[in-house]
Amino acid sequence: MTNEPITKADIEKKLAEIGGEVDEQVANTRQMAITAGAVVLAIVIAGVFMLGRRRGRKMATIVEIRRV
Repeated sequence: MTNEPITKADIEKKLAEIGGEVDEQVANTRQMAITAGAVVLAIVIAGVFMLGRRRGRKMATIVEIRRV
């Protein structure tokens, strides 16, 4: 360590360095969150579609016509 006094410029330089690292991590995390959200949304939509399809089949009336 040196015995030089810490200046305002030193502090600003270090804060800018730390801020850059934090911004990079936030960007990476945000991208992962968006991807995960899209996957979850696709699974939910597929599930709702399948449940609606099943209910539609159960509620549908089947009419059978036979010739004599």
